[in-house]
Amino acid sequence: GAPIDAVVAAEARGFLFAAPLALELGVGFTPIRKPGKLPYQCHTHEYDLEYGSDKLQIHTDGVASGQKVLVVDDLLATGGTVEACCQLVEKVGGEVYECCFLIELAFLEGRKKLSHRKIFSVLTF
Repeated sequence: GAPIDAVVAAEARGFLFAAPLALELGVGFTPIRKPGKLPYQCHTHEYDLEYGSDKLQIHTDGVASGQKVLVVDDLLATGGTVEACCQLVEKVGGEVYECCFLIELAFLEGRKKLSHRKIFSVLTF
């Protein structure tokens, strides 16, 4: 019953959960990928990891302005990748409604990095 307009996920395992979820909710799915993999104009976000840095991209028209977005991934570890996804969604004008995970590794404290976001995890270890 949440007011979700779109589902996004970072490659590749997130796609396995996000695409069927978007279908079930009757909303669109937008992929977030590594640079050079999307075939249209993109916004890029560079972010720090515990072992270096990385970049992700979203199509400039991947989410419409004002859409409420569910960010989905298989695993919440340190939270860096999902926070990068959230920032990309906001960069294109979307509103992150919630971040959803199958598994959360609580000892890595990713929830702390995402403390300003609404979070749901199916399993927590």
